[in-house]
Amino acid sequence: MAYEADLSFIYMNTTRTVFGQGVHRDVRLEVQALGCERPLVVTDAQLAANTDIPGRVEKVLGDTCAGVFSAVEPDSGVDIVNQGADYARGRGADCLVSVGGGSAMDTAKAMAILLKEGGELRDYEGFQVLDRRQTPHVAIPTTAGTGSEVTYVAVIKDREAHQKLLFADYNIIPDTALLDPELTLGLPPRLTAATGMDALSHAVESLHSMQRQPITDGLAMHAIRLIREHLPRAVADGQDALARGQMLVAACMAGAAFSNAQVGLVHAMAHTVGARFGVHHGLANSILMPHVIRFNAEEEAACYRPVAEALGLAVGALDDAACAEAAASEIEALAESIGLPGRLSEQGVPEEALADLAEGALFDGAIVYNARTVMEADEVLSVFQAAY
Repeated sequence: MAYEADLSFIYMNTTRTVFGQGVHRDVRLEVQALGCERPLVVTDAQLAANTDIPGRVEKVLGDTCAGVFSAVEPDSGVDIVNQGADYARGRGADCLVSVGGGSAMDTAKAMAILLKEGGELRDYEGFQVLDRRQTPHVAIPTTAGTGSEVTYVAVIKDREAHQKLLFADYNIIPDTALLDPELTLGLPPRLTAATGMDALSHAVESLHSMQRQPITDGLAMHAIRLIREHLPRAVADGQDALARGQMLVAACMAGAAFSNAQVGLVHAMAHTVGARFGVHHGLANSILMPHVIRFNAEEEAACYRPVAEALGLAVGALDDAACAEAAASEIEALAESIGLPGRLSEQGVPEEALADLAEGALFDGAIVYNARTVMEADEVLSVFQAAY
């Protein structure tokens, strides 16, 4: 993708990232390297109940472990963050070790704010509100999707308001990420598929963001290549360590890309439908992504040529509009091949709610960075209707 000669940009990624089989066993050393002595494990209830993964991390931490907070739920809420912060204070924790998917990592990011700053979580909603680094945080992802281990974003649900709160601040990027394929082996196919498509949406939206730049382009395009090759393998065989490891790398790269370039309309819409009807975030992104590509391509088709190329499509002779359509169709085919549904109507979303969802998405912060400027709810509604 060509850029204007006067382009200026900032790329930032402060997380120490460690990859390899069994690297979770280094967590105690990583905590000590941060100058901390009382790490608290933050994990989700299902992972704690159904696997030994949080227990394995706790065992490695040994007598330094301040405890395990395992009340995190999917689409973690303000109430859970408050519980976790209270528990961490009571246990004298000086560091957080998140173990799990995006919800666990985002919960730990939000807890880190309350432990350092106090007050109410809503006080810190928005972009770059904080003026100092927050409680140290080591992130250990067990899914390959959100890339939250290297991003400056946390999304926390306000269940009473049926709204997702966005916290975007460089001061909450985890200090260390341990990418261990061993901890993702055996992840169920449906969850593998949905989280993988979440990673794909991060890479695609990085490439069509208004803040796209050369460094994030490179990260995003290689992430797409890795996902195209390894996501079907990971879904088909939960014990495929190579595919699992490459998906962790892809999700991390896509996370670093969008943490700098931002996301767009796909995420604005997915946040809204997830908050209102509980649609899994990765699945919502998967359903909406092809339709947003088609919508954006009406005015900004050129940014989808790199997407089509990274997906392995032969697009040399195609014009930009045809490249965009080819990319959208290929993403739909990928989702179908790994067993994901392609319609919001299949996820319990009533058609009569689409207009309200469109209004809500219009006020989501992610929409600001979309490749095509979106000013009217009717524009968003047309995309929701296409995806319905």
